[in-house]
Amino acid sequence: MALKTLSTFLTPLSLPNPKFPQPLTKHSLILCEFPRPSKSRLSAAESEGTGAAAPSPGEKFLERHQSIEAAKLILKDNEKNKKKGKPLKASSAVASCYGCGAPLQTSDTDAPGYVDPETYELKKKHHQLRTVLCRRCRLLSHGKMITAVGGHGGYSGGKQFVTAEELREKLSHLRHTKALIVKLVDIVDFNGSFLSRVRDLAGANPIILVVTKVDLLPRDTDLNCVGDWVVEATTRKKLNVLSIHLTSSKSLVGITGVISEIQKEKKGRDVYILGSANVGKSAFINALLKTMAINDPVAAAAQRYKPIQSAVPGTTLGPIQIDAFLGGGKLYDTPGVHLHHRQTAVVLSEDLPSLAPQSRLRGRSFPSSQVFSDYVEEGALKVNGLNAFSIFWGGLVRIDVLKVLPETCLTFYGPKRLPIHMVPTEKADEFYQKGLGVLLTPPSGRENAENWRGLESERKLEIKFEDVERPACDIAISGLGWFTVEPVSRSLKFSQPKLTETAGELLLAVHVPKPVEIFARSPIPVGKAGAEWYQYRELTDKEEEMRPKWYF
Repeated sequence: MALKTLSTFLTPLSLPNPKFPQPLTKHSLILCEFPRPSKSRLSAAESEGTGAAAPSPGEKFLERHQSIEAAKLILKDNEKNKKKGKPLKASSAVASCYGCGAPLQTSDTDAPGYVDPETYELKKKHHQLRTVLCRRCRLLSHGKMITAVGGHGGYSGGKQFVTAEELREKLSHLRHTKALIVKLVDIVDFNGSFLSRVRDLAGANPIILVVTKVDLLPRDTDLNCVGDWVVEATTRKKLNVLSIHLTSSKSLVGITGVISEIQKEKKGRDVYILGSANVGKSAFINALLKTMAINDPVAAAAQRYKPIQSAVPGTTLGPIQIDAFLGGGKLYDTPGVHLHHRQTAVVLSEDLPSLAPQSRLRGRSFPSSQVFSDYVEEGALKVNGLNAFSIFWGGLVRIDVLKVLPETCLTFYGPKRLPIHMVPTEKADEFYQKGLGVLLTPPSGRENAENWRGLESERKLEIKFEDVERPACDIAISGLGWFTVEPVSRSLKFSQPKLTETAGELLLAVHVPKPVEIFARSPIPVGKAGAEWYQYRELTDKEEEMRPKWYF
């Protein structure tokens, strides 16, 4: 088919006059247009009848004027949004540390992002600023505990610190961006790290839920039961997700399934790793890159400059762009969302490592003859059980047992570094004052104990149970772990098969530092016993269809 040519027609007034010399003119531009595949759509010339469709000078002026006015309105709206504090996407043109995402600077040695001036100029000259690791990240990589978030880890903030609000603001553009969100949750601190209001940050973007650190669950735990428990908990929180994955960044369990889901749902979009502080985002990204590098040369190259891992909450201070996908789209590590209701927000930086479990959890049960203090008489326990006793979980939690069955048992799951002590409730205040900083840590040391505000928040719990064959509930302490409440200890079920109590109510009073939250939840099925008592809920066809699938 021949090409149709549109050329500018000359009016009679513009014909060349041989009597007058012609000034030099620019060459006319000849526009060519290929025919449209759709027969119903006409060219501009055909729609106007005969002649060219070129706009007149007046039409050009009007169009240009309208464009200028529209641009002014957009700039005006942007200024209003900026004043109102509405999110603006951060520019990626600023060079940042590849380990923590902090903007590089050479003026303040104590501030995040500091680089030696000579190193900075040399890297800038060779266009290698993206390969620079700041001074703070180097110290963190050698085990130093350097906090950088104002009000976090015992610091009140200063010129070298960013605030938790500023970090959250760096994530606020996500709700206006088309992206795929991978949300991480710590299985040890499931409720405390869940981010129930994640939609405030993610908007309507699709979410893949990744549960981390499943390698820390007790031995012989059936992940089929845990997966079902996670799906039920997520459904109760009314969060719609594409899928749920149980993973371990240490053993790489479940990582391949997450990669497959990302590749399936990415569709050219950027992928953002989102989660609360210290949930394991950087470790997860490193595991992701390590697994992807087997078949993807782009991911293999990205492994060279990967985010820093540290036990310090707030290690990542800005979005870190990673070229991890061969088919387009970027991977972003993001600053953790700092939550004031977690234990990590109240302890000093030197005590932060004691809150992070390093090995597989092992339940510690009470009553137990191996953990009695000098205040406890074993004969009293045989008669009344845990009634009128108090249990201290380090210096961070106190549980007063007000009313339980003589056979009731409490089993604690959390960091092994936190000691557990049990004393009569009438002597609990005296024991706490004398033991804080020595027997009861954190806080560590007498000096830190003197400045400790104490356990100011108390919550009384009425726990109803209908079946002594299974735990009544879990009591989860935000940022620490949980303890399971068994109306009747499993060891007593075998020694005393006929028990008179089949239903009833238990009363506990839990004391924690003031901002820390306490969650009462359905018991998570861990250990070999969990698979024995856990019951799968019967689902309707509609529930089965709407329920997210889980993988490991």
